[in-house]
Amino acid sequence: MSKKTVKISIAGSAGRMGKMLVNVVDQYVECELVAATCHPSEVDVIGKDAGLVSGINKNHIFISDNPKELLKGEVIIDFTTPESTVHNSNLAAENKIGLVIGTTGLSKEQEIIIEKNSQLSPIIYSSNMSVGVNLLFSLIDKAVRSIDNNWDIEVLEMHHRHKVDAPSGTALSMGKVAAASREYQFEKIKKLSREGKVGQRSNEEIGFATLRGGSVVGDHTMILAHEDERIELTHKATNRKIYANGAVKAAIWCSDKQKGLFSMKQVLGL
Repeated sequence: MSKKTVKISIAGSAGRMGKMLVNVVDQYVECELVAATCHPSEVDVIGKDAGLVSGINKNHIFISDNPKELLKGEVIIDFTTPESTVHNSNLAAENKIGLVIGTTGLSKEQEIIIEKNSQLSPIIYSSNMSVGVNLLFSLIDKAVRSIDNNWDIEVLEMHHRHKVDAPSGTALSMGKVAAASREYQFEKIKKLSREGKVGQRSNEEIGFATLRGGSVVGDHTMILAHEDERIELTHKATNRKIYANGAVKAAIWCSDKQKGLFSMKQVLGL
């Protein structure tokens, strides 16, 4: 009996991640690209072959500005904007098809909509799709549970100059993992920036520092600092392909689920 081929649609196929996703889907025998969309303002790519736009051979999937084209797939992969992602989650829920979300910068209200839509269709939502980063989350949890509250927790991240949200979704997720490991409420203890006379840090707070510049794909470090020693847990991405590979693995995993909100931790069995 032959293995099932998963039909995949890609939103934002003309963007940096969208092109990479088209490229990676082409390399997986377990799946097939059936639709690719872009924003209506991207008039230079509408109607063009998604394969050629992504830098591979023709795949005869023509880029559309109509989001309903995404419904041709069993699973939609979305690395677009929060607004587009919410719209696509509504489409997925209405038609009971899967959705893999790699978009960052969603507001709490938008995340509530995503969670509601997952009651009708399977949704995988993760701030970072890479296997390495999700392993980092597990290491953070283990490390923080192994130390006492006299260790200070800080998060440092750097991305390319074009990234629009800060701190990154991955950095925030690292902080949330650490807070949960200490049974703290993240929203009450996060310190997203420091400027001027901010006073002495409390034992509870988790601080964030953000760097932007050049073409850095993504560097993330959690620092656990004590009086006489320091632990640094770091992940460095050198190619966006790691996110695309993870997203395609997630889409394949998602294809036989009925409904629910999942993370890469479940996809990877961590």
